[in-house]
Amino acid sequence: MIHESADVADTATVSESASVWHLAQVREGASVGDDCVVGRGVYIGPGVSVGPRTKIQNFAQVYDPARLGAGVFIGPAVVLTNDVYPRSVDVDGELKRADGWDSTGVTVADGASIGARAVVLAGVTVGEWALVGAGTTVIRDVPPYALVVGNPGRQVGWVGRAGRRLEPAGDRRWRCPDTGEEYVETADGLTIDG
Repeated sequence: MIHESADVADTATVSESASVWHLAQVREGASVGDDCVVGRGVYIGPGVSVGPRTKIQNFAQVYDPARLGAGVFIGPAVVLTNDVYPRSVDVDGELKRADGWDSTGVTVADGASIGARAVVLAGVTVGEWALVGAGTTVIRDVPPYALVVGNPGRQVGWVGRAGRRLEPAGDRRWRCPDTGEEYVETADGLTIDG
C-alpha cells in the first residue's frame, strides 16, 4: 500500500506487502522489503536498503547509503546521518555539489531498535538487537544487544531479543526476565547461549 500523497521514485523498489504512508518520500534506487511500514513524512534517501519487517516511524530521516537489516525499528523523528564533515560550501566558498563530498551511511543490524529523536552519526554500525534510547546521540559503533543512552551515547547495560534489560546470570552470562533466554558476553557484544 502506497498512500497517494507519498513520493516514491520510479527506480525505487517497494515490496507489495509494504506500507508507505502520507507524505513519505522514497528516493531513487532505494529498496523497501516485505512487510515494512514507512510512516508519515519519512525520508528514505537514494540507494538506501530497508530489510523485511522493518518499521520506520513518522518523520524519521534515513540518509543514503544507510543499510537497515530485518526487523529493525526506527522511532519517530530519528535521523541517520551521512556526512562525516558537513559543510554547505567548499574552502573556496562555492556551494558543494554531490561530487564534492563522500556520503557514509549508517548500518543498523537485524532486530535493532533506535528510539524517538535519536541521532546516529555517519559511518556508525548499530549491532543486532541493540537498543538505542530515545534522544541519544550515537557517535560510535554499538555492540550487539547493547543498551545505549545519553549524549553522547554510552552503554548502560544489555538487552535481549524481547527488548527487556538483561539480568546477571553468572560469570559473563545474562538472562532475559521475559523469555528466560541466556546470553554470553564476548569481546564483540553478546551472543545467545545455544
